[in-house]
Amino acid sequence: MPTNKKEGIIFTSLMCFLMVLGMSVYNLWLHGDLYFSNLLIGLVPGFIVAFILDVFIVGVIAKKIAFKLPVNSESKFQMIVTISCLMVLGMVTCMSLFGVVIEQGIPDQLLSAYLTAWKMNVIVALPLQLLIVGPISRLVLSTIQN
Repeated sequence: MPTNKKEGIIFTSLMCFLMVLGMSVYNLWLHGDLYFSNLLIGLVPGFIVAFILDVFIVGVIAKKIAFKLPVNSESKFQMIVTISCLMVLGMVTCMSLFGVVIEQGIPDQLLSAYLTAWKMNVIVALPLQLLIVGPISRLVLSTIQN
């Protein structure tokens, strides 16, 4: 985990970028629109929104909740998994709305479109974070720290 502000910014930036990249590829593929140009067009605004949400809202709330849950805060593994899961839930909740509005504007059936997007995103975001992005980000961070 990051030990100072510089490491925190690097870690958060890498984590956000990889998650936005992975989820963008998934959503474009899901909608049959996976082209490099579409990926590039959506990647920058998606990354900016995700980074702001992560740093100022979702990350803050997720960490507060994690330390209030009956989880062994002495166990680094348990805290990483707890915070990661809470972050995914928070970010999927926010970014699914962002994705629906960017893609469709505000559709007549906003709630239905949002809930469908949320459901489709959470089933990919959770394993993506826990099995791929989180470990890669922690590996890069540990390399920087050594």
